[in-house]
Amino acid sequence: MSTAAVSLYGTSLSGHCHRVEALLRLLAVPFRYHETPAEDRRSDVFRATLNPLGEIPVLVDGDLILPDSNAILVYLAQRYDSAGTWYPREAIPAAQVQRWLSVAAGEIRRGPCQARLIRRFGLPGDPAPAQEMARRILAVMDGHLADRSFLALFHPTIADLACYAYVAWAPEGGIDLDPYPHVRSWLARIAALPGVRAMAESERGA
Repeated sequence: MSTAAVSLYGTSLSGHCHRVEALLRLLAVPFRYHETPAEDRRSDVFRATLNPLGEIPVLVDGDLILPDSNAILVYLAQRYDSAGTWYPREAIPAAQVQRWLSVAAGEIRRGPCQARLIRRFGLPGDPAPAQEMARRILAVMDGHLADRSFLALFHPTIADLACYAYVAWAPEGGIDLDPYPHVRSWLARIAALPGVRAMAESERGA
């Protein structure tokens, strides 16, 4: 199967893009990365040809143009992972993975991701509600990971990739990860996977 046409539009500081880039590398899918700053995403050309919402990431695979990071993860896993390791085909494990994709799009997006946007990138708003939500979901994750290595199954899945970056970047939103030892151990396991881009110190926050 030819993968010459695969392109990813994103930015290196986006956790949504980080998860897609990680899976492409873990699946050994050759791709072209197009750094797409905000001014490009606001352009009429981007909105007309890639995503009318002006958001990243966007995956282009042949004739397919697919926005939304979690949708892209599901697509890549189903198309390029014949073993079904990253997104299982069976109903129960697939549902367990989907649960954490929903957490990534819900509590993590509104918690550590939102706090980071406010604290690091100057998004208007009070970071306190996002920080409080971040602490609540981190406490849940820490308890969940107390007796397991990964979020959904006994091996890494797209659930782990979807949740990883914004939790790792939580200190940039003013959220201390020290109270969550099991989360920190999980972060180290995901960071050690071949193909997961290590974040520079400036990206991790204090």
